[in-house]
Formats: sequence, structure tokens, C-alpha cells
Amino acid sequence: MRLFVALEIPSAVRENLATLMTELNALEKQSSGKKARWVRPENLHVTLKFIGETALDKLKGIVAALSTVRSGQPAELRFRGLGFFPNEKRPRVLWAGIAASPNLAAIAGDIEQQLEPLGFPREKRDFTPHLTLARFNPPGLSETLRAAVRENAERDFGALGAGDFHLIESQLKPSGAEYTTLHSFPFAAEA
Repeated sequence: MRLFVALEIPSAVRENLATLMTELNALEKQSSGKKARWVRPENLHVTLKFIGETALDKLKGIVAALSTVRSGQPAELRFRGLGFFPNEKRPRVLWAGIAASPNLAAIAGDIEQQLEPLGFPREKRDFTPHLTLARFNPPGLSETLRAAVRENAERDFGALGAGDFHLIESQLKPSGAEYTTLHSFPFAAEA
């Protein structure tokens, strides 16, 4: 099983991002530059921890560990802006930014801490909440797409108050990844 832990995003945010992605994809198709692989809007989520390939017999322990993660309040997120990882000159990922309440990083850290004893190492990079919109392989993009991203660099896509996160299985298929929520975990009172 290929697993990750994530927050679901509201349908209004998903629709706003889908509209933008459709616009950007149409612009990109008109250019002769490198082409992006766009994430399907239904697969957009805020990853808190990528677990990876996992044996089925570890699932019960993962669920038990994640059940202990708590926060005194819901996490508040504002989806705003666009950017690239690692940078605009050699982009590998186009992302939508997230301004989050401080407890979101604490929740992600608690998830890491709970899963580490089960054999899932901590991330080496700091937690940076974002939504992956597209991937570039090889790195690079057309000037048309670069200009469109700059024009939308401060665009607002909506907000979320989250009181739960989800353990999700990702099945890689030729048509793209398919996600199945295996378990949901409330970590705070309802948002």
C-alpha cells in the first residue's frame, strides 16, 4: 500500500483551483515549451506526511499512532498565491501557497513523531504547506506559462478550518493516481 496523511480541501477551493489550472493548461498547450503534468483537481489535498509503500500488517499500528494526534483548536488555512519548487528558473513543481495557523506545523510534527517509532523516518525538510498543481519533468516551463503564473501570484482561492486529517491510500494507475480515504482522525473540535 502507498500511503500518506492529508487534509481534504473544500469544494469551493478545489473549484477555484480547477478553473485556474484549466486556464493555465490551455495557455501551455498553445506554447512550444516543456509540458507540465497537471494534478487532477479531485486529487488536490494538503499533505501532512508522505508515508510511502507500507505493508498491510503495519496499518493497524499506523491508525493507532495517528489516533493520538491532538490540537487545542482547528487549523486555519488560507489558499493564496502561486510559486515553484525549487525555484522559477528550474521549476519541478507548480504550487498554490497556503498561509496556515501555527498549529498546522505542530500537527504535522506530531504525526512525524508518532510514526517514527513504526519505522517511518522524519522528513529532512521543514514542513511547508502547499498544494501541488503540476509537475515538470524535465524541469522548465514556457514563457507563456511563467507569465501567467506571475499574473496570478497573489490570487486568493479560499479558506479552510480543519478539525480532522485523513490516512489515504494512493494507487498509481496509467490514468493517474487514485486516492481512497482509509481512515479519518479528528484532532480538534469542529471548525
